[in-house]
Amino acid sequence: MSIEGLVRERRVIICAGSGGVGKTTVAAAIGLVAARAGRRACVVTIDPARRLADALGLAELANDPRPVEGIGPGELWALMLDTKSTFDALVRRYAATPDQAETILANGLYRNISGALGGTQEYMAVEKLWELADDPRFDLVVVDTPPTRNALDFLEAPERLNRFLTNRVFRALMMPTRVGLRAVNVATQLFVRTVSRVIGGEVVGDVLALFTAFDGMEEGFRRRAGEMTEMLHDRGTAFVVIAAPRRDAVAEARFFASHLTAGSLPLEAMVVNLVTPQWGPAPAGSFSGALAELVTNLAELSRTAEGEAKQIERLVAGLGDVALVRVPTFDADVHDLSGLGEVGRFLVAPAPSSGPR
Repeated sequence: MSIEGLVRERRVIICAGSGGVGKTTVAAAIGLVAARAGRRACVVTIDPARRLADALGLAELANDPRPVEGIGPGELWALMLDTKSTFDALVRRYAATPDQAETILANGLYRNISGALGGTQEYMAVEKLWELADDPRFDLVVVDTPPTRNALDFLEAPERLNRFLTNRVFRALMMPTRVGLRAVNVATQLFVRTVSRVIGGEVVGDVLALFTAFDGMEEGFRRRAGEMTEMLHDRGTAFVVIAAPRRDAVAEARFFASHLTAGSLPLEAMVVNLVTPQWGPAPAGSFSGALAELVTNLAELSRTAEGEAKQIERLVAGLGDVALVRVPTFDADVHDLSGLGEVGRFLVAPAPSSGPR
């Protein structure tokens, strides 16, 4: 399906690709295309850099959606993920009482890990996506994911949490908090005391206090993780992989596309950004001065374009009926709504499918 079809029909569009291919720009341009088509779109970035805010003309982005002025007939909103704020909101949602939530939020270990624990950012990114997709203010949510390898963590985060919550080790750790340390076996008591001597009793105390505070909340997290997994596979979700016509970027894009297809996730389009325009063959003959230099430059551009065309063929080989979109290299960096509009114009231009050419 074309990008234009996706922005009109889908509820979620997830943009993925390696670093340095213009992924954030393409995600913002997709949101702008949707808003100008009359939809209420929200663009989410996980990248802490200011590129999205700058391109949208916003002073800053926060964890809550902010509107972009001067867009119509629809609406365009944007936000940047704040992992800790999202985790805090999740704790408040699943806590049985306000006191339970405040106990967790005040725990020293929780404060240290809630924004920095490995995998937390990816899980909270999916949580934020789920939250926005369920928000009646928006018709479409566009997500700018981390670079490819981290984007796989993003996709696998809900299932990873589910596996953790049902793991025997997790249940063993929870046991002392539920029945008291005296009631568990000697081996568990010995383990806790040994760890206390190695890393300090205060830290172990924070761990046990945190597990105690979380008691009873696992089912809510597990249920939400299952819902997130369903959302990623839903027909209302589309994945768009962004690449540049370079060997390394093409390899990363194919790597990600293979994981999507292997996981039965809906890969709908490949966007090749920063493509060298096709100028045609250089004129034959003998030239001198500035004209000779111009002809030489044209020949070099033609060779570059031919090499990129081969990389694009390699990118889409064997992908089947996946839309292919080419966005050329511009004279200047895209840094405002006008530039995003230009990118959007190429995104919705008629494009061939990714079959043999």
